[in-house]
Amino acid sequence: MSVFTRVAESDVQAWLPRFNVGELLELTPISEGIENTNYFLTTSTGRFVLTLYERIPAEDLPFYLNLAAHLAKSGVAVPSPVADRSGGLFSILNGKPASLTERVSGRPHMSPTESDCRAVGSELAKLHLASASFRGRMTNKRGPGWMLSTYRRVRQVVSAEQAALINDELAFQRTRRETRVPSGAIHADLFCDNVLFDEDRLSGIIDFGFAAIDAFVYDLAITVNDWCIDTAGELDPVRLKAMLVAYCGVRSLTENEQSVWPAMLRAGALRFWLSRLDDFHFPRSAELNTPKDPTHFERVLRSRVDRPHYWPEELAT
Repeated sequence: MSVFTRVAESDVQAWLPRFNVGELLELTPISEGIENTNYFLTTSTGRFVLTLYERIPAEDLPFYLNLAAHLAKSGVAVPSPVADRSGGLFSILNGKPASLTERVSGRPHMSPTESDCRAVGSELAKLHLASASFRGRMTNKRGPGWMLSTYRRVRQVVSAEQAALINDELAFQRTRRETRVPSGAIHADLFCDNVLFDEDRLSGIIDFGFAAIDAFVYDLAITVNDWCIDTAGELDPVRLKAMLVAYCGVRSLTENEQSVWPAMLRAGALRFWLSRLDDFHFPRSAELNTPKDPTHFERVLRSRVDRPHYWPEELAT
């Protein structure tokens, strides 16, 4: 969530009448994140989030917005996109596709507890079950092809040792693609800053800009790599067990999913190391933008390569 495209109150006042949400009262830019332009928007009828999509083509937006709407209707804690008077979920604002989403109460828990991890594990499993009836299709645009092309882009700015690690990991990931595991629509970016808590209650999963059709266990691994680690990137056994037990209490993992678990943890670490390297060394211009430290996910990847096998005994097939 950044500000790449400046939006004035007059711009929103001209755009907002297409929705049945009342008059604009307040517009506040959101500085966190690195992908889209976001504002908090308050009207005479409620509170919303205004998003201008900086990288997502307009033709891809129906997948993301319809997925969020589907999950909300299925009872998953996802804020629902707001349809305009014609039933559309997005339109053009200042030259960019833009949408309104309901704003839920709450804030991220950036130092998650065991209880937080339990709540996220359970809600993520509900999300995966609900996605089984979602008909939309979208290839993961941060998948293997993207990883390879991004590595070629950042190779000039990393050390020889880092390049060797990335190259070895790309080769390793190619070897595990033959294993079939359950897949469907996943969030693919369920970090701590994309989950809101109203005190201790999980109130909303937000920001579906990386959602795609991919392996459910990969989505779980991405989530674990942010929620269940210490400052050095090492897995925290207590929080990890809480998340996995809660997830499996709603949706059991297959034997194949358990067998590829170590590789999925590594794949998730590699994906975010590469994206942070790219964002850090080749930043886009933005009025408010906060690129994140890429070395964090280098540490996470090295940890997963060295210590790959943890799985709670009570969940073993």
